[in-house]
Amino acid sequence: MSGSLYIVSAPSGAGKTSLVNKLIEQDSHIMVSVSTTTRPQRAGEQDGINYHFSSVEGFQEKIEHGDFLEYAEVFGNYYGTSKSAVESQLKAGKDVILEIDWQGAQQIRKLMPQATSIFILPPSLEELHRRLNNRGTDSAEIIDGRMNEAVNEMSHYHEYDFIVINYHFEKALEELHSIFKAGRLTQKVQSQNHQNLINGLLGK
Repeated sequence: MSGSLYIVSAPSGAGKTSLVNKLIEQDSHIMVSVSTTTRPQRAGEQDGINYHFSSVEGFQEKIEHGDFLEYAEVFGNYYGTSKSAVESQLKAGKDVILEIDWQGAQQIRKLMPQATSIFILPPSLEELHRRLNNRGTDSAEIIDGRMNEAVNEMSHYHEYDFIVINYHFEKALEELHSIFKAGRLTQKVQSQNHQNLINGLLGK
């Protein structure tokens, strides 16, 4: 029994991290791949839990060794997904989420076209700005930059298999979870996981 790979992308402030965190609380079959990043560690973050924190030199060394499924530069910092970690998690039967941007998603689709991709949208630009502002961690200049980047990110929505609009958190969470539940019922997954049953039903 093997798990399935999921890509989840969203502009900053759309609620992706909160939705994914709640999803994995509800469903032990789902886990998030921990990315490697060169950005500074924030207060309350734990190395190996939130991110694998790395120097720029260390990150570039991993690139040269082919250790990443994908990597991208976002707001001047590098982010990457470990190839070996994802492969071992899938073999263990877990559904693995990659929280990556559209650039990383494009790289993953080339390497692993079987991955299911999900894009989370905010209900409006006004609400997105309000959420970013309410964080209280960024200056107005940084928020304006994130808003500009958000529009660019959202312009790639059509590259994804599913879209979840985060009007109301609980509704968005329900819709997100339904994608994973349906994914486990596809013919391909069911055939792999229940081959003995199907052979018996067919008299094989």
